[in-house]
Amino acid sequence: MSETFPEIREAVRRLCAGFPGEYWQRLDRDRAYPGEFVAALTEAGFLSVLIPEEYDGSGLGLEAACAVLEEIHRSGSNGGACHAQMYTMGTLLKHGSEEQKREYLPKIASGELRLQAFGVTEPGAGTDTTRISTFARRDGDHYVVNGQKIWISRAEHSDLMVLLCRTTPREECAKSSDGMSVLLVDMREAVGNGLTIRPVRTMLNHATTELFFDDLRVPASALIGEEGNGFRYILSGMNAERILIASECIGDGRFFIDRAAAYAKDRSVFGRSIGENQGVQFPIARAYVQLSAAAEMVTKAARMFDAGETAGTEANMAKMLASEASWFAADMCIQTHGGFGFAEEYDIERKFRETRLYQVAPISTNLILSHVATHVLDLPKSF
Repeated sequence: MSETFPEIREAVRRLCAGFPGEYWQRLDRDRAYPGEFVAALTEAGFLSVLIPEEYDGSGLGLEAACAVLEEIHRSGSNGGACHAQMYTMGTLLKHGSEEQKREYLPKIASGELRLQAFGVTEPGAGTDTTRISTFARRDGDHYVVNGQKIWISRAEHSDLMVLLCRTTPREECAKSSDGMSVLLVDMREAVGNGLTIRPVRTMLNHATTELFFDDLRVPASALIGEEGNGFRYILSGMNAERILIASECIGDGRFFIDRAAAYAKDRSVFGRSIGENQGVQFPIARAYVQLSAAAEMVTKAARMFDAGETAGTEANMAKMLASEASWFAADMCIQTHGGFGFAEEYDIERKFRETRLYQVAPISTNLILSHVATHVLDLPKSF
């Protein structure tokens, strides 16, 4: 396959070579955060590619960011520890005041501040974001926040958080998507002063947490944009997130195909390479075909986003196709390796667990199909 941004890809490969499988295996066993890896990416400027040059970033587009994340995942590493540092700042960049942008974006670009916590999902709302109940009540020059969030990754490793909360009760709004606002919360001040973070242990090392807000006071100056328009502000960030996650799936898929093809050529059973058997080679070839098609959709979505076009449907389709292609490749790779696919030292089982997440998060496959059915095919909504 032809490569976009070859210089960026080569630089990412060189960086990731310093973090081999043993590094990730140790972190996986200990459920530890890859601080050294994140620091190296930050120092190299890879996490600030989407921040404009005027705020000390690289000023590149989403397609370049996709190239970074794809190569991270193809190398056997995992960008989930820090990928939100790329896209979460989009809400601030597009809707924040000039004062907010000049205060925070250069520090995010340099790594002095980390903005990689995105507080949206709640236990009682799930994907139905309009039903969130975390509420921010205005009290003088502060908001007082009460509520709960779940599945908030990297909260323990972030200085700032983009928090979506209600500022007007849902029943008082003309539209269910009205009445929500975005606050930029300083986690360094909030933890222990109204914000409690509880880690949630899952089947993969993803630094996932649950958040509890108990009369957390947030300065009114932390409001991004206008009060009540927060749902609209986060939508473009969600599209960027889905495209970037899709690029990670493409990287995962390439990892699995690379490993499976190499193993099938080298592994000998019954006196010959297992790769000679069509029962082994055909699934590898099918994985390659499926991944190639998905990669084209990811590229299309990224280019539309960079051109300022409405890319919601394409972002959803890219994420669905890429996540399913990577999962097929993961299952194929396990099957090709046989028992060795389950051995920690091969990294297959770790990546197998990691790539399964993306058919559920950041949005489930069923919700993507519902979007296409109702927004593209004009079928009636079922909810």
